[in-house]
Amino acid sequence: MAYLLGIDIGSSSVKAALMDAQSGKCVGSASFPETEMKIGTPEPGFAEQDPELWYKYAKKSVHKAMELAGASPEDVKAVGIAYQMHGLVCVDSAQNVLCPANIWCDSRAVPFGEKAFLEIGEEKCLGGLLNSPGNFTASKLAWIKENQPEIFAKVDKILLPGDWLAMKLTGKATTTVSGLSEGMFWDFEKEQVADFLMDYYGFSPDVLGEIVPTFGNQGEVTEFAAAEFGLAAGTPVSYRAGDQPNNAFSLNVLKPGEVAATAGTSGVIYGVSGNRSYDPKSRVNSFAHVNHTKDDVHVGILLCINGTGILNAWTKRLMGDLSYNEMNDLAKTAPIGSGGITVLPFGNGAERVLENREVGAQICGLDFNRHDRSHICRAIQEGIVFSLMYGFEVMREMGMGASKIRAGAANLFQSEVFCETLAGVSGAKIELYETDGALGAARGAGLGAKVFADTEEAFENLELRGEISPKEGPYVEAYLKWKNHLQQAV
Repeated sequence: MAYLLGIDIGSSSVKAALMDAQSGKCVGSASFPETEMKIGTPEPGFAEQDPELWYKYAKKSVHKAMELAGASPEDVKAVGIAYQMHGLVCVDSAQNVLCPANIWCDSRAVPFGEKAFLEIGEEKCLGGLLNSPGNFTASKLAWIKENQPEIFAKVDKILLPGDWLAMKLTGKATTTVSGLSEGMFWDFEKEQVADFLMDYYGFSPDVLGEIVPTFGNQGEVTEFAAAEFGLAAGTPVSYRAGDQPNNAFSLNVLKPGEVAATAGTSGVIYGVSGNRSYDPKSRVNSFAHVNHTKDDVHVGILLCINGTGILNAWTKRLMGDLSYNEMNDLAKTAPIGSGGITVLPFGNGAERVLENREVGAQICGLDFNRHDRSHICRAIQEGIVFSLMYGFEVMREMGMGASKIRAGAANLFQSEVFCETLAGVSGAKIELYETDGALGAARGAGLGAKVFADTEEAFENLELRGEISPKEGPYVEAYLKWKNHLQQAV
């Protein structure tokens, strides 16, 4: 047998999936923990996780997926890694973690990025980084340097979450151009490490790992890691990408003009541009896509809404006795516009689409005589869709029009209301596919290890599950009302 293994480090769970290289089918998948992984918030604006938990759950997920597939270690021909973007893992010279990982929704470094943007100069930052330094990995490290100098003094390498897992598997501290760009360490004008930002923050270039290709040999599984994961020593790690570039890849979104979306922990619309495009206000962000090269530009334009999965989970806890499927069914019984209820889903830290403001979540227009749980269930889904549309308008200003949006048939895209609302307000057809981040990483591993000759072969078995075309209804009217509430809030 020839299986490909994908591991996806999320902030809610870690998932592993085994794909049959010949059929493209998933033969075993598992995720841990069974409940959502804890995010530490020791102070307001902080969001931390222990990388050792990622390692623990990655091992459990791989073992379970292998067991379900009946796979032997030698059956796995390559490993791919997807991971939550923008995180910071600091390790010493013995590769020991020095402090909790500062993850994607942590907002403590916002002032550092804003100061760098002003002092380096907006033109220099936008031309080179395609973004403000913002709240990304480089600024997170600047926060460590300023506030935890005893930890900074011990730092040998800084790693993104996927770089860290790759190091645990291969013993080597490495990174990719796509990863460096998401951390604000890549200069697109020179197509090299962003020396000007490194110098500004006072970082040695030695803190960055060796650059390896996104698709290709990034190292081999060590004897120790093989024993830990139940794999064969020498198995190549041959693909690595942040969760949103990887989600786009998993949907075969590789060409300029193509658009992907996801609505899990965060809500994302991600489009591919053939230019080094950027938003001057960094409300949406530009990163090197998985197939970006100096001579063949592929930049991913990413809109991220932090308050997506956490709002849905918060509402489920509030409902008490309902499953997510029952919430989806209830939402269908309420009218478009939720009977006048408006939800702003911005309760999970600073939102980049709002220029790093923290406006908090709001539920507006409640009428105790008319509204029930169905209206709330619909309003939260509409609020998330409308926040995505708000950012999609920025992407359209950058030339990112789209007649269709591809998504995996998972999370909120399992909701008929969510899909129909997104199609109705955007005017785009929604295409749903049978894939996820772990399967995308497995497919990428096959491409990187040359199990697949090219992307056409890699995606020939990608299964289309359904299509949702825009329907008539007062979707735009409801969105404009929502946008009016947002403008009052900010």
